[in-house]
Amino acid sequence: MIQHFSFKPLYENTQLPGWAISFFYQRERYVAEYLKDGEIQWIGPIPPNEDDIKKMIHELMLYHVYD
Repeated sequence: MIQHFSFKPLYENTQLPGWAISFFYQRERYVAEYLKDGEIQWIGPIPPNEDDIKKMIHELMLYHVYD
């Protein structure tokens, strides 16, 4: 389960899509950029079960950003 999920816009102009995201998974911190097309670019290590993590991130972004 993802814990302590946070996001902030990549650009000062909030009309431009793109977010810096961070979270903890299995006691490890992960950082990525969530781009306007839904692509996730990892900054640093890639979490195990990457496909499952991406699904969780997409759901969180839909809830927090697009709702």
